[in-house]
Amino acid sequence: MITPTNLKHLPRHVAIIMDGNGRWAKQRGLPRLAGHRQGVNTTQKVVEIFIEYKIPYLTLYVFSTENWNRPKREVDEIFKILEERLEEGIKFAQENGIRIRHLGKPDGLPLRLQERVKRALELTHNNTRMTVSLAFNYGGRDEIVEATRSLILGCISPQDINEKLFSQYLYTADIPDPDLVIRTGGEMRLSNFLIWQSAYAEFYFTPVLWPGFGKKEIDKALIFYSQRQRRFGGLPPE
Repeated sequence: MITPTNLKHLPRHVAIIMDGNGRWAKQRGLPRLAGHRQGVNTTQKVVEIFIEYKIPYLTLYVFSTENWNRPKREVDEIFKILEERLEEGIKFAQENGIRIRHLGKPDGLPLRLQERVKRALELTHNNTRMTVSLAFNYGGRDEIVEATRSLILGCISPQDINEKLFSQYLYTADIPDPDLVIRTGGEMRLSNFLIWQSAYAEFYFTPVLWPGFGKKEIDKALIFYSQRQRRFGGLPPE
């Protein structure tokens, strides 16, 4: 068993691509919706574990801009689950000092879901123990396009544009870049997730499907991270 004190170092920001709900359900002869519901239960447990490890920033990839290509019934059900669980999530966040952030466009989301998201952001705005960012209706390329559009509309002079300024126009403007990106479900790609912010992140891929993801796999990921030597393009110390 690991603890925050017996690792060399812990990441400040962990981002997770939560993949495998549908396959988890299929393996058990259940409808995909059952996998998504179980996945939401897993999400709260995972947040609780990262609170124990005192990780101040956690970003969860909930629904991508490409997920709109799924059957309408499944998309509608995913949004329905989010609506149902956000109120419970707000209560959990308030009890644990969690600030909830939304990464992505509210446009196109059901109005009730937009209202719940707005309420969650407002009520938890002043919480400081941990920031949990929920990326839904989010796409990394779309985020970069939106940032570029905002720079143009802001009449920013081209010579004033640099990486630091550009980052301030992203959805993650006040959040540090992820140190560790975890993907469950066995796939080994970013799937349009935080593609600007993950330039120097460490990556941990696990075959475990999201509903089965828990402390054992989190510990493996944190041990893996603690053993990495992050050089950011430089040379290791002699």
